[in-house]
Amino acid sequence: MYQPNFEYVVELHRREILREAEQAQRTGIHPSLFTRAMVDLANWMIATGKQLRRRYEIPAAARSSFAHIGHGMRT
Repeated sequence: MYQPNFEYVVELHRREILREAEQAQRTGIHPSLFTRAMVDLANWMIATGKQLRRRYEIPAAARSSFAHIGHGMRT
């Protein structure tokens, strides 16, 4: 069974929320303090997640690409 890429689904939801927020602004509805705080929290979580991925996934991928070097070469 096909499972969609989690990050792709998250990005779709984020865009949908932004589209709804823009529509609400056009109609004159202003977000409450809670809503603004939740949007700020979500943006912070996204930024932090991207930083963590850069820190941990990219170095791990680089290490695994060199894993074959040195195996079976003991003297």
